[in-house]
Amino acid sequence: MTIAIAPEQFYADLTERNRGLIDADAQRALRTARILVAGCGSTGGATVEPLARLGAERFILAEPGTYELNNLNRQSATVEDIGRNKAEVAAQRVRAINPYADVRVVTSGVGPENIGALVEDADAIVDGVDVTTVSGWRAKYLLHVEAARQGRPVVSGYDLSGTQFVRFHDYRDTSLEPLGGQVEESELGRESLWQLLLRLIPREIVPADLIADIRAHREEPEYSIPQLVYASHLFGALAARYLVEILAGHPVRTEVTVDVHALVAPTVSGE
Repeated sequence: MTIAIAPEQFYADLTERNRGLIDADAQRALRTARILVAGCGSTGGATVEPLARLGAERFILAEPGTYELNNLNRQSATVEDIGRNKAEVAAQRVRAINPYADVRVVTSGVGPENIGALVEDADAIVDGVDVTTVSGWRAKYLLHVEAARQGRPVVSGYDLSGTQFVRFHDYRDTSLEPLGGQVEESELGRESLWQLLLRLIPREIVPADLIADIRAHREEPEYSIPQLVYASHLFGALAARYLVEILAGHPVRTEVTVDVHALVAPTVSGE
């Protein structure tokens, strides 16, 4: 589709309804920042469209995986996208929203061969790297090591049943250790994926229904942790706001937990 509107006017019209809620300086910072989304699946993928609609225009989308049918319960894809690379699908969506967006796609994901350059090119990072495989954990660890070395802020998300847990690693503070010092490289592949996850997530926020499912099925060879669409999409909303604030130079919370199931459940009085 050809857009017969000059870039500046297009951007002004696109972000017109942000007025009064995102000030001009914050909007400018979001527009000019290059955002690396490492992992474009359930969590990272949920951030791309909200950021594009808010007015982010410069993306690096890194993801080696392709869509499968069982992704469609929570990820922004359709049956037509099955078999396609997730970063390429996300890039297509960004360009459909804003044809003037600068989107770079890295179908190899993040790894030792490219992590230095990817982090160097980014002003802020969304960590949506898969934690359901050992290779994913190695990529996540590598991402945080490099972000800490280069001083880039990272927003990480973890969806747990109906709960979304967001952790902000402000590596602009050079005293911070990668992943808060809670995971060491020597532990990757030695400890279970669940044990590693519990290093980063407070145990008290892990929902009982998720714990019960893991205990019942964790010995099954093909078992995968269940995930729900509203928890995944919550990260998109929360991370988008985090990036607006971070890029504008405003302080933010280190952690945020939102439990959808608890919010919807009736109170003791039954209301």
